Amino acid sequence: MSRMLYGLTFVVGVPLVLVAWAALASPLVGLPALGDPTVGTAVAALGLGLAIAGMHGLVVHGRGLPMNAFPPPRFVRRGVYRWMRDPIYVGFGLLVLGVSLATRSPAGLWLVTPVTWLAMAALVFGYERHDLRRRFPDEADAPTLLSIPGPGPSRPTLGERVSTVLLLFGPWLLVYYAVQALGAPPDAFSTHLPFESSWPVVEWMEVPYVSAYLLVPLAVFAARSRSALRTFAFGGWTATVIVAVCWIVIPVVAEHRPFVPSGWSGRLLAYEQGSSAGVAAFPAFHVLWPMLAARAWSVGRGAAAAIVAWAWVALVAVASVATGHHGVVDVVAAGVLYLPVRDPARSWAVIRDWTEAVANSWREWRMGPLRFMNHGLYAGAAGATGVAIAATAAGPGQEWAVAWVAGLAIIGAGTYAQVLEGSSRLLRPFGWYGGLVGGLVGIGTSPLVGGQIVVLFAAFALASPWIQAIGRLRCLVQGCCHGSPTTPEAGIRYRHPRSRVCHIAEWTGVPLLPTPLFSIGGNVVLGLLLVRLHMLGAADLLIVGVYSMLSGIARFVEESYRGEPQTPLVAGLRLYQWFGLGTLLVGVALTMVPVVPVVRSVTPPTALGLALGLTFFVVGAAAMGLDFPGSDRRFSRLASADRPDGPTP
Repeated sequence: MSRMLYGLTFVVGVPLVLVAWAALASPLVGLPALGDPTVGTAVAALGLGLAIAGMHGLVVHGRGLPMNAFPPPRFVRRGVYRWMRDPIYVGFGLLVLGVSLATRSPAGLWLVTPVTWLAMAALVFGYERHDLRRRFPDEADAPTLLSIPGPGPSRPTLGERVSTVLLLFGPWLLVYYAVQALGAPPDAFSTHLPFESSWPVVEWMEVPYVSAYLLVPLAVFAARSRSALRTFAFGGWTATVIVAVCWIVIPVVAEHRPFVPSGWSGRLLAYEQGSSAGVAAFPAFHVLWPMLAARAWSVGRGAAAAIVAWAWVALVAVASVATGHHGVVDVVAAGVLYLPVRDPARSWAVIRDWTEAVANSWREWRMGPLRFMNHGLYAGAAGATGVAIAATAAGPGQEWAVAWVAGLAIIGAGTYAQVLEGSSRLLRPFGWYGGLVGGLVGIGTSPLVGGQIVVLFAAFALASPWIQAIGRLRCLVQGCCHGSPTTPEAGIRYRHPRSRVCHIAEWTGVPLLPTPLFSIGGNVVLGLLLVRLHMLGAADLLIVGVYSMLSGIARFVEESYRGEPQTPLVAGLRLYQWFGLGTLLVGVALTMVPVVPVVRSVTPPTALGLALGLTFFVVGAAAMGLDFPGSDRRFSRLASADRPDGPTP
C-alpha cells in the first residue's frame, strides 16, 4: 500500500500540482509567453519516452520499482542507463519544459520548469548519489556513454569527445537562448565607452568573428589528452555559471553602431545583429570561449601552436569590437574572467587554502570575566547588513518594525538551538531555522509596531541570503555547519582547539568538505537574483516564494554533505533536509496565492535604517562573540570552558 501511494504521489500528484502551480502563478510572473504547440509537444513526447525507458530499465534490469524510497536491489547500467545516469529525471524535466512551451505558459516556462529542474538535481546530488555509493560502492561512479572523461594522459575516444560537445555546449546554448528570449530589460544600459560610438564598423571583421563558431567546438576534438579535455569542459561549465549570473543580474545590452552593409560579410553581420536582442553581452562569452579553446588547442603542441592559437584569440577579440558586437569593457571583462576559469582545479586550490586559513583564524580577547571571539565580528556584520538591506527594501516608516523582527530572529535562533543542540559542551548555540521561526513570529506581530506583514516578508527575503552568506564566515571560524570527511584535494583541515570540529566532532586535521563555503556561494547567487527581481519591481510574494524555494533546494543539497554529529537522521534524511523540503513547498504555495501583484518603487536607504544596522552590528557581535568562559550556566559560553585541563588557544 505504501508503495502504491508513493508511486501515485509522483506519477499523478506531482504533475497535477505543477499544472495548478503554472496556472495560479501566472499573475506574479511578468515575463514573455513563448513557445509553439508543435515544438512543445515534440519536446514533451521525447521527455515522456525517456522517462518511461528509465522506469522500464529499473523494473526489468533492476528487479525493483522506480522509487527512491523503495530502490531496486540491483544496479542498472543497461539500456538507457548505459547512456545517462538519470533518464527519468531528464525525461521528466523535458516533459515539463515541453508542456510549458506547448501551452505558452509564462509561469510554466520561467518558474515551474527551472525550479523543477533544480529540485530534481537536488534530489540526485543531495540523496540518490549518496545512497547509490552506499549500496553499490564499486559501481555507482562507473561512467556512462554521455559523460566527461576522467583525468589522464591518454587520448580521449571519439565518443568521449562527442559527449563533451553535447554536455558542454548544450547547457551554454540553453542559457544563451533563454537570456535572449527574455529580451532587453527596461533598465538596460551599455558598457560602450563614449569614444567607441565614433569608431567605424569594419564589415570584413565579421569573418574572424564567426570563426569562433567553428573553431571553439573543434577544440574538443583537438585536445590531446583526457586531462586537457576535462579541464576545457570544467572551465566552460564554470564560466557558463558565472557568466549566466552576470547576464541575468547585470542589465547590459550591446549598443550596435549603425552601418550600411556593402558586401556579403556586412550582410552577415547585419543578420547576426538583427537576430539578437542585444543582451548576453557582458562579459563577452564570444571572446571567453576562444580563450578557453586556445588553451585546449595549444596544450601539448609547443610554443608555435600556442602563438597561433592566441593570435587567433586576439583577432576574435578585436573583431568583437570592430564589428560592434561588443564593447571594449565586455572584452576586457572576458579576459579577466578567463584567469580563474582556465584551470578550475588550480582556482579551487586557491579558494580552498583561503577557506582553510579563515577556518583556523580564531582569535580571542579577555576582559575580566568576559571573552570576545573574533568570529563575533562576522555575526555583527551579518546583522548590520541584513537590517540595513531589510530596512531599505521595506521603505521609509518600516525601520522599527525591521528592528523588531531582527531582534526576535536572534532570540529565536538562540532558543531553538538551545532546545535542539544545547548541552554541557554547547551552552549557547544558534540555529538558522530558529532565527527563521523567530523572524516569522516577529513579522506576524509586526503590526504592533506599525509593520506591514507582506512588505516585511519580502524585505527579509531580500536580506536573508546576505545575512547567511556573511554569517557563514563565523561558521568557518567557530567550526559549526562543517562538512563530512573527504579527500585532501577537496577538503579543508581545522586545527584550532577551540573549533567545534576539534572539540566536539574530534576531527582535528581531517580534510572536511567546506560546506560553509558552498553556502556562501549559493547565498550570494540567490541574493543577487533576488535583488535583481526587486529592482525590476517584482511582486513581494514572488520574491518571498523564490527565496523560499531556492534556499530550501540549496539547503537540501548542502546538508547532505555536512558532517555535524549532533544533527539527527529522520527517515533516511538529515533533519535539516526535511526543513529544506518544507521550505521549498512553502515557496511553491506562496507563489500560488491568488493576489493582485503590488509593485513598489525602489527607495534609497534612510538614516534611521543605517543607524539600526550599526546597532545590530553591536547586538550580533555581542550575542555570538561575547561570553563568560569561566561559567557553566546555560547561555554563558560560546566555546570550550576556560579551565586548566581544557583546551587552550
